[in-house]
Amino acid sequence: MAKKLEVDLVAADGSLWSGAARALTAPATDGEIGILPGHTPVLSVLGTGQVRITTEGGSTQQWVVAGGFLSVDDDQVTVVVDGVVETPGSAA
Repeated sequence: MAKKLEVDLVAADGSLWSGAARALTAPATDGEIGILPGHTPVLSVLGTGQVRITTEGGSTQQWVVAGGFLSVDDDQVTVVVDGVVETPGSAA
């Protein structure tokens, strides 16, 4: 079985998305960061831009975020955002 990421995307008012994913990209303050299964542990500060999650089923979810941080450890990804607006037309 292929490895997967377990992703939690949260904001101050609660969980925005949680589940298994193939990949995630996010707007780190020093450039976009991409996360795949097996990524080394990392803690990154987020800027403004899109968080894109490719789900285990292959669909893409996207949100425009304004700040926060991203943590990766042992294929567990936690994205905590200061502000978010779900991008219109994101796939379900």
